[in-house]
Amino acid sequence: MKKKYYITTPIYYVNASPHIGHSYTNIAADVLARYNRQGLGEGNVWFLTGTDEHGQKIQKAADEAGLSAQEFVNKVSGRFRDLWERLGIKYDDFIRTTEERHEKTVRRVLEILYAKGDIYQARYEGWYCTPCETFWPQTQITEQLCPDCKRPLERISETNYFFKLKKYQEWLQGHIEKNPEFVLPATRRNEVLGFLKNNQLEDLCISRPKERLSWGIPLPFSPQHVTYVWFDALINYISAVGEFDANGKYISKWWDNDTKVVHLMGKDILRHHAVYWPIMLECLGIRQPDTIFAHGWWLIDQAKMSKSLGNVVNPLDMANKYGIDTYRYFLLRDAVFGNDGNFSEEAIIKRFNGDLANDLGNLIYRTLTMVEKYYQGAVPGIEIDKINFDLSGEAIKNKIKALSGEITAEFNQGFGFAFEQALEKIWELIAMANKYVEETKPWNLAKENKTEELKAFIRLLVEVIRKVSQEVAPFMPATSALIKEQLGADIIKKGQPLFPRIDTSKKS
Repeated sequence: MKKKYYITTPIYYVNASPHIGHSYTNIAADVLARYNRQGLGEGNVWFLTGTDEHGQKIQKAADEAGLSAQEFVNKVSGRFRDLWERLGIKYDDFIRTTEERHEKTVRRVLEILYAKGDIYQARYEGWYCTPCETFWPQTQITEQLCPDCKRPLERISETNYFFKLKKYQEWLQGHIEKNPEFVLPATRRNEVLGFLKNNQLEDLCISRPKERLSWGIPLPFSPQHVTYVWFDALINYISAVGEFDANGKYISKWWDNDTKVVHLMGKDILRHHAVYWPIMLECLGIRQPDTIFAHGWWLIDQAKMSKSLGNVVNPLDMANKYGIDTYRYFLLRDAVFGNDGNFSEEAIIKRFNGDLANDLGNLIYRTLTMVEKYYQGAVPGIEIDKINFDLSGEAIKNKIKALSGEITAEFNQGFGFAFEQALEKIWELIAMANKYVEETKPWNLAKENKTEELKAFIRLLVEVIRKVSQEVAPFMPATSALIKEQLGADIIKKGQPLFPRIDTSKKS
């Protein structure tokens, strides 16, 4: 068991405002960070996010906005920070690729790899996609269209610098085959292995001439070139948490053998992370991350969200309309993490009225109402471990004890991060408790003066709610805090229902 945990999101490209996909990755990373802080302690978890601020698309967007590139990235980077604060994202560091600490590390990486002979100069003639800022070999293109964005390619001839990817292809394939948790989920691992087995890697063009693109980090050995945005961007994972010594050795407390290193991202940027990045680390003599996890997309009517289709969902709109924790809960409960999900407001409302209002909210409200009614707000001071309940009560007591272990199993089973399954385990306990209320009919216990049975019953329900509050905290931090506030130490402070039902009859 590793003692520390380092979790990263991609650094988001600031040519446009944040959308639901960005929020999905960051909410997932936030849950993992919060969950691991509970187990490892606050000081042993580091959560990094940030923004990617160089490249042709940034310069173009800045020009269109009538701003300098630096003014433009400052403005858009701030929108990401604001969104994360609004969504309750508790990151430890926010890196920007225009910061000196990052640019210094990128220059050092380039110097080390150039000195080793893993970067070389060559004349390039071929097809280039400006929107993707990517060169494409003839073997991967048809009809002179970009394989990724399907827009027209342009023919370019220029002198550039190249990073030796193909030299390390066999090593990379072997590393992925020997380490089944390195690329997850398994479908993505198979995808990367299939690509490596069926294609010869081309060396990566890592520079652009300054005359064509000035907005980037200059190469230390060729000031007339700037660094390719993807080569620059990937280095953020190490530039944020360490540095190279005079001998070119990388030193970091968050990238040592005591730390579990996890990269989260959307599936569209998996190849950059599972091919370019591991080879870069290998060449630098730096250990590999433990897991590179690529999640799926959120679709609308089975189509990917895009500005051109006009179907992009603004995370703030959803959080403002339904609540931050509802939005967080929906994203992590309604789709298997790793697969695509289908987004709709109807689906959010269904989760809200079912899981949150009927199940969790109802259990809390009815329990606290009974504490008020029967005990003037003071929770009965008995220990449930000393009580022999009926079969249903004992099953609930055992579930309370087992729940933490069940959630840990979903996060550490070696096949990814089963958020939806972890939440399902919590809701199993909620369902058992709600069913127990219907079976036991506590109002009858009160009528029949079965005072000890009623005390034990109420105390068991309170312990269920305490456990749910604890385990739901990484997913729904504000809700967890509200539950703890309502329960108090042992004097309840019942407020309004946490999740008042949404009246769908008023919706057109």
